[in-house]
Amino acid sequence: MMPTSGDIPSQSRNMIARNSAILTLLACPLFPADTSAQEHQHPPVLSVSTLSVPAKPAAKPSAVTPGPSVLVNVSKAPNTVEATLTAEPAQLSLIPGTTTPVYAYNGRTPGPTLEVREGDNVIIHFRNNLTEATTVHWHGLHLPFTSDGSPFHPVEPGEQRDYVFTIRPGSAGTYWYHPHPHHQTGSQVSKGLYGAVIVRAADDPLAGKIAEKILILADNRVRPDGSLDVPVRESIEERIDRENGREGDFIFVSGQLMPTLTIRSGEVQRWRVINASASRVYRLSLSGHTFLHVGSDGGLFERPVEVKEILISGGERLELLVRGTSLPGDKAVLQSLPYDRYIPQTRPANWEQPRDILTLQYSRKAPVRPVVIPAILRPIPVLDTANATARRVMVLSQGLINGKAMDMSRVDVSAKVDATEIWELENLVGMDHPFHLHGFLFQVLDRNGVPETFRSWKDTVNVPKHGTARFIVRYAKYPGKWMFHCHILDHEDHGMMGVLEVQ
Repeated sequence: MMPTSGDIPSQSRNMIARNSAILTLLACPLFPADTSAQEHQHPPVLSVSTLSVPAKPAAKPSAVTPGPSVLVNVSKAPNTVEATLTAEPAQLSLIPGTTTPVYAYNGRTPGPTLEVREGDNVIIHFRNNLTEATTVHWHGLHLPFTSDGSPFHPVEPGEQRDYVFTIRPGSAGTYWYHPHPHHQTGSQVSKGLYGAVIVRAADDPLAGKIAEKILILADNRVRPDGSLDVPVRESIEERIDRENGREGDFIFVSGQLMPTLTIRSGEVQRWRVINASASRVYRLSLSGHTFLHVGSDGGLFERPVEVKEILISGGERLELLVRGTSLPGDKAVLQSLPYDRYIPQTRPANWEQPRDILTLQYSRKAPVRPVVIPAILRPIPVLDTANATARRVMVLSQGLINGKAMDMSRVDVSAKVDATEIWELENLVGMDHPFHLHGFLFQVLDRNGVPETFRSWKDTVNVPKHGTARFIVRYAKYPGKWMFHCHILDHEDHGMMGVLEVQ
């Protein structure tokens, strides 16, 4: 993995910002009581009236590019994907001119992309060549409990495990995989263990028309000598990470620093965006452009929604259509704009600084005519609240859910297979908590009492500071003990997690 050249943030500037946060923490309690509420703002929604322009595609798209390699399928059987995945230490160049000791899947970070189709039978032969236990969690996929890769099924050093599952019809979308060992998820993900999963459908209305790009967003702290900057246990820096969640000085896009994507005037591209960061929330904006938001965690929406900017919290995915509305030779910059997700007493000093993520460079070739974007992408069945048989209240506080820290021997919620329930999430503290449910997709009903403006399938929902969110879920098909937790990985690792048992 060789990153492209780009603007590298100043180490000294980031050190000043971190030292400022340390001084702030020393002057206040570790878990301050914050009573200042801030209303969660949805991105502004614009008109979608100008979508249909009769034309042909700009060019026949190649495979998903740029991005990581694709996991090699060794099976000759129809509708079967069989591959080998190995977690192992590696030395890779994250920053030009340096080498960094990382954890990698098949020698790469990000790991190779798993590409499958609805209905495929999947067999992944996993080997753990690390010196610590790990797992592979298939984030967002609907699969048997024994293949979820949760802390209930650790793979010890030197051991192997087969993950076997079938891709459910109707689940086409953008997912990802990452480790999920108890207390070590944040550390292992930050060291480089993550990769994309793309589930394709035969009836995808955008397939074959639009070039795709996989953008896996991750951040890390890298010292000038290339080594990862990991705080000493129980140090002030480590306590700040435990409070805020770790954020890195460098933002990588599919393993590259400030890469350049190319586009032709008039072309439309499909960006599959995955937030694989341990804690960072990205508020994405592309200078001089708007996005067509066409999908989320569980695949395409019913209809495209035009937005100027969009939030993506830890674990979430986005499907965005980017339209080449500028002239040949122009360029645009994808930025993460300031977003205050933090406890005020320990927010980073430089949190209000926009961060450049990638450059979109316009080709000097003649413009092409845009493809037609369907007004209706796919139907999404409604989970009717009238069918809900229970209401669950989850109170999110400082590192706890309903006042309890994670206990692997305890079941926090019991439910029946095929039951439909409503979960109400209440965030008592002054920082956001992205909430992830394993095993089942849900539909968000409202946030802070404001109904969702469009229907989608989700597995992660960001609960704003001092805010609420409600979702409805059906426990389809698979019994087992399923995790739910904050997807700020430092919070998860320190106990902000629970167990749902479906029988």
